[in-house]
Amino acid sequence: MNLDNALGVDRAPHGSSDDPNVLDFSANTNPRVPEGVEAVYRDAFAESRSYPSEPPADYRDAAAEYVDCQPDEVIPTPGGLAAIRSVVDLAVSPGDSVLVPFPSFGEYAREVPLQGGEPAFVPHDAVLDIDRSDLAEHALAIVCNPNNPTGETYDSAALDTFAARCRDVDTPLLVDEAFLGFTDQPSLAGTPGVVVARSLTKLFGLPGLRSGFAVTTGEYGEALAAARRPWNVSGPALATGAYCLRQTEFVAETRERVRTERPRLRDALSEQFDVRPSDAPFLLCDVGDRDVDRILEYARERGLALRDARTFRGLDSHIRVAVRLPAENDHLIEVLGDV
Repeated sequence: MNLDNALGVDRAPHGSSDDPNVLDFSANTNPRVPEGVEAVYRDAFAESRSYPSEPPADYRDAAAEYVDCQPDEVIPTPGGLAAIRSVVDLAVSPGDSVLVPFPSFGEYAREVPLQGGEPAFVPHDAVLDIDRSDLAEHALAIVCNPNNPTGETYDSAALDTFAARCRDVDTPLLVDEAFLGFTDQPSLAGTPGVVVARSLTKLFGLPGLRSGFAVTTGEYGEALAAARRPWNVSGPALATGAYCLRQTEFVAETRERVRTERPRLRDALSEQFDVRPSDAPFLLCDVGDRDVDRILEYARERGLALRDARTFRGLDSHIRVAVRLPAENDHLIEVLGDV
């Protein structure tokens, strides 16, 4: 990254509202947190008068057990986005091409130009079809699984095959698994040639904690470990993160709730909009010829924040809504039913 690159890149838009009087359907974070997490965070405050342990062994152990990899393959980061930036920083040089899916998380297209690279946009549902000769032209390939904002997961076998194809041509593959914890699909963590980025923001409902990690092997594992700043994740974030990653019952309950509520919400909203199938804790809705701004304003006036999905590349008549608690989803259905 250099001055000229940074000056030439805009901020990427995101969902979320900090208005306490608004029910936030624009951010896809869990409306619940694990029981006992606040006490863990408070207890960790006393440790903040000294530097966190280095390396943070307990956090790495918890993360490794959670995604089924080796602890020394875990690189702690202050959120999943920090893991993404670290990988792009290592892989991309000025003038390099990077395979970027669309519509997908907007930060990919922001991080690549920050390093002087050029995003090569490919439809998200066609990424895994890229052949070896085309892959060899890219310094990095990116996949979001499940994809944000469309919500679908990739077939595990097809994703494994794609990872092998990337490996064959020495193109590293970055897989953003920010929402994979809401599904039963196994992580690609520990797969040679693959860097996985994980976040605790979404599944554990703690976006302000800024805790995540990368998982990788081989030379990228060595490079990420060497490049990681010491004490890059705070002591309270490490302690709270390790605690959350071990809350298997909370994870199972969250998955079941989302699995139950998502089709119910989709069926209800489908009476008004064209709603895509999803494996994630959110739904993408095409509102057709309705005025998106008016829908967003109408919902806001009734205390609901929705995500303007027109900010995603390739979408021009869409909103995205999170799958929240049953009573909250009922309120969303009621409000949007009157649009």
